[in-house]
Amino acid sequence: MSRRSADDQYRKATEFRALHTGPQPFVVPNPWDAGTARLLTGMGFAALATTGAGFAYTLGRPDGANRVGRDEVLANARSIAAATPLPVTADLESGFGRTPGEVAETIRLAAAAGLVGGSVEDSTGRADDPVRPVGEAAERVAAAVSAARELDFPFTVTARAENFFQGRPDLDDTIRRLRAYEEAGADVLYAPALPDADAVRAVCSAVGKPVNVLMGGALRLSVTELGELGVRRISVGSSMARAALGALVRAAGEIREHGTFTFGADALSYPELNALLGPAGEPEQQPRRVPGQPLLPARPLSPEEAENVRRHRDGERAVPRRSR
Repeated sequence: MSRRSADDQYRKATEFRALHTGPQPFVVPNPWDAGTARLLTGMGFAALATTGAGFAYTLGRPDGANRVGRDEVLANARSIAAATPLPVTADLESGFGRTPGEVAETIRLAAAAGLVGGSVEDSTGRADDPVRPVGEAAERVAAAVSAARELDFPFTVTARAENFFQGRPDLDDTIRRLRAYEEAGADVLYAPALPDADAVRAVCSAVGKPVNVLMGGALRLSVTELGELGVRRISVGSSMARAALGALVRAAGEIREHGTFTFGADALSYPELNALLGPAGEPEQQPRRVPGQPLLPARPLSPEEAENVRRHRDGERAVPRRSR
């Protein structure tokens, strides 16, 4: 790595770490390739995170079955990090290794790929025994942290407790696990699929490190509301990838079932998308900006979209989009 690249990675790493101590929680959306990374960069987010599930879908594979290997995941993460001037953290699954030493090697490889952070979860990938014993999981987190501390920049290690995500809704055990991972040195704590505001508040109040919460699913809370509960970081996992794939399936269904093509009214125009993804120089050559400052003007919501935002907040079903 060149001195310039090393300096840039250090800058990104320190900016990313500082975001966790800001006055408000920040949203880290999850692109699944270089193109979506560039689009999200232009929307004004301050950092990005990869999505293991979203990437698996691009390969025509399901998520959660250990079907995507470490080399593939890191190649995807490298392409995303190279496509944006923003800090990028990665979904590193359970660390891609049977031993703590192999987890530590994953952290070193992630840093070499241009990442400034990564998450290690306590899942096993086995349907009959989906979550590791807490002691074993904490040892793996400690190995990740040790490897991160040996780097010449502050690599942010996020530790994930997978109980709720794996269908084990045990809040007390989830908190016990997060405390163990905090003790092991994790910088950020994360329990995806928490069911409600009370659970989010309980987790945030039980630990001393910043908490990441997964949104884009059943939980109906805004950025402001999450901040009031103590959340410092918000990710959306595979929900954006699934939303894009949902649009594709609905478009194909319209063609097959009705023989119509109104779905095109919701698409970005050809010139607009080409302009958004057009030549912009290497990420290091792009102009610096304040993290979170949009590079593109925000598009106002249509009345229909605004109503669906209200319905989402209130837990109601969205209004089907009108044909155009």
